[in-house]
Amino acid sequence: MPDFDYTLWTVIIGGSITGLLSGLLGVFALLRKQSLLGDTISHAALPGIAIAFLILQVKNPLWLIPGAMATGWLGTLFISWVKRNSRLKEDALMAVVLSAFFGFGLLLLSIIQHLPTANQAGLTKFLFGNAATMLRQDIVIMSFFAVFALIILLLFWKEFKLATFDEEFLKSTGFPVHTLDILLLSIIVIAITIGLQSVGVVLMSAMLVAPAAAARQWTDKLSVMAVLSALFGMTASIGGALLSSVIGKLPTGPTAVLLITAIVMFSILFADNRGLVWEKIRRYNNRDDIAIARLLEQMFFMTTQHKNKQHLHEIKMLQSLSHEKIDSYIQTMEKRGWIEVRNDNTLFFLTSEGYSQAEKNLNEVGWNGN
Repeated sequence: MPDFDYTLWTVIIGGSITGLLSGLLGVFALLRKQSLLGDTISHAALPGIAIAFLILQVKNPLWLIPGAMATGWLGTLFISWVKRNSRLKEDALMAVVLSAFFGFGLLLLSIIQHLPTANQAGLTKFLFGNAATMLRQDIVIMSFFAVFALIILLLFWKEFKLATFDEEFLKSTGFPVHTLDILLLSIIVIAITIGLQSVGVVLMSAMLVAPAAAARQWTDKLSVMAVLSALFGMTASIGGALLSSVIGKLPTGPTAVLLITAIVMFSILFADNRGLVWEKIRRYNNRDDIAIARLLEQMFFMTTQHKNKQHLHEIKMLQSLSHEKIDSYIQTMEKRGWIEVRNDNTLFFLTSEGYSQAEKNLNEVGWNGN
């Protein structure tokens, strides 16, 4: 068991805040088809961190995080403005902002490295993440911004939901949808920037999108999806902290990202509604039902060749036409009341229930009776 010392608890709490908030807000980014938004904001935040340090010459997160929020927010406003006033697609705009802001941030970092105070900067932890360096004051700052973002999310939950699923209706009510979009983007900026110290610019986008992607596999209800996404984000963050404390030199941020990736893969494979494995099993179990339906259709067409619907047909005719499990299928159809078997299981005729069921099956595939 790991030693639950001050540093570990600090990392766990910081990671939990990051996982909770990014998980909740990542739901809206995913459903609004803005999965690249996390990558864009996290990279756009880098020059803000560098500028804040150049101006204040301190590495206190109390000043660096607002700087990160400022440039991250400016990047999202630029995307929103150009999207409304041009024909460029949002993903293209995000790619441009991501590259331009990140390049500018790296340029500023290279300038900082040549300053006399470069050894005091410690800004690379925002680039790659270094959760172990978090202090109590960092947790306080993260908590303040997280609580603010959560209050906004709860107050405007209904409006955010409508903007995501039925924006036209929200517009028809006279609600300022553009303002609401900026508000949602602003708290997403908060969620991403407060997680930069623990996960880093490069990997933060995964903590925004991955929990929501995993949660989407398990439910179709937004509130349930948000709760699951938050739980998945917190689980990965706490797991990353615990594993890094047990295994020496294992970085917390990348470990958390690998854990959330594992959760996503598990959800894709085993989620009860959409899991690929369960879908494969369902298809396998449905093979017999499909084969029985095709066999019933064959019986129907044989019956329509005679005026008397209770005309007896030889089962061996079906055995030459159908599946190797024909005997089992015939027993199933007899139990369902679709056919009656006579003369020591050598003859059969289609019942009225079986005839109606066959017509229903055929109508579903477009048969018109000709």
